[in-house]
Amino acid sequence: MLQEIIKGTTDAVVAAIRGADDIMNAVTDTVKDQVVHIFKDTTEVSTIGLDSISAVASGAIQGVGKVGGSITEATQHIMHGAITGVSEVGGDVVEAVNKAARGVIQAASETGGDLGKIAVSTVDGAIKAAGEVGVDTAAAAKAAVIGTLDAAGDIGGDAAEKVRNALLASTALPHDVIEAAIKGHHTSK
Repeated sequence: MLQEIIKGTTDAVVAAIRGADDIMNAVTDTVKDQVVHIFKDTTEVSTIGLDSISAVASGAIQGVGKVGGSITEATQHIMHGAITGVSEVGGDVVEAVNKAARGVIQAASETGGDLGKIAVSTVDGAIKAAGEVGVDTAAAAKAAVIGTLDAAGDIGGDAAEKVRNALLASTALPHDVIEAAIKGHHTSK
């Protein structure tokens, strides 16, 4: 089922981008629509259902990559679409942030993107979108940091170190929140 969601999202993003004047808004709207569609017939958005958020994010990254778009730039829009979609259907936005961040990093590693820059964009996008839907931005940032680090750890090699270093070095992110999330991530492992 998750592979079907990835493929469906990839195809939807490619089609939306090819027909759009504003590529990044097309990405945001397509991701949001995919998330809402997944849950529209569901009375309860369960944790199992939230795993599909990772698949949507992954498919969106793959779609942007297929048309040669900037994955780093698209990441914020993917996070925004996923978060607003989950918020619209009444799901757990913080958990969705974590799942979307995982999907973004996993797919970005397959496209050869700069995982550090993509991780920063992912967390930044999560913070901005969470604030827009009225969710605690520090909780969203923590969930995004943990999602990016978990995915980078699954990738292996020096991916987790690159992500960690980029997050800590970013001036665009709230350093105290990022540092606390990273420290908490280390102690939970």
